[in-house]
Amino acid sequence: MEAFISLDGLVAPLDRRNVDTDAIVPKQFLKSIARTGFGAHLFDELRFLDPGGLGQDPKSRRANPEFSLNEPRYEGAQILLTRENFGCGSSREHAPWALHDYGFRALIAPSFADIFFGNCFKNGLLPIVLDTAIVDELFNAVSRNVGYRLSIDLPTQTVRAPSGKAWKFDIEPARKRSLLEGLDDIALTLSAIEKIRAYEAQRRRQEPWLFERA
Repeated sequence: MEAFISLDGLVAPLDRRNVDTDAIVPKQFLKSIARTGFGAHLFDELRFLDPGGLGQDPKSRRANPEFSLNEPRYEGAQILLTRENFGCGSSREHAPWALHDYGFRALIAPSFADIFFGNCFKNGLLPIVLDTAIVDELFNAVSRNVGYRLSIDLPTQTVRAPSGKAWKFDIEPARKRSLLEGLDDIALTLSAIEKIRAYEAQRRRQEPWLFERA
């Protein structure tokens, strides 16, 4: 998993509440369990006016000109600014896969659905919860300023605007460490491999009958 330490990124707005995981990546694209390739289908039914298939080149599709991510000013955005309860609905891990594969590294909203929130940390995405008033302020700033960027510093848990104004955000220490060190659940387990091997060796000595073959 790619580590997250700091980011200076372009902000793209998605001014919608209760965006569910089927809107993030629709069910017809869940046939693959690889973590890559889903970015092409991110917000598929919002981004495009025609139905698409798994692996279809987005350039061959009819883009929805009224959807924010299709505006040239937001091309290459790495920070998604959105509204309450983002990621609700089913618990598909494909949703953070699609967001990360598209190019997003951080999400900012007043709240996230619990399972989606946890899945983000497991896939190198930083979901940041800020007060609704702050999110409103950021939406206004993004609307008024083409190329609006924010700087995110995970060690100090700070989001900083171009004006110098900054906001603190909370994050659990274990999740912070996983992002800073680029550790998904498997890598986190393997980081304790020597302790695991020592435990297995001790268990074999103390209870050898458990390891006898039938």
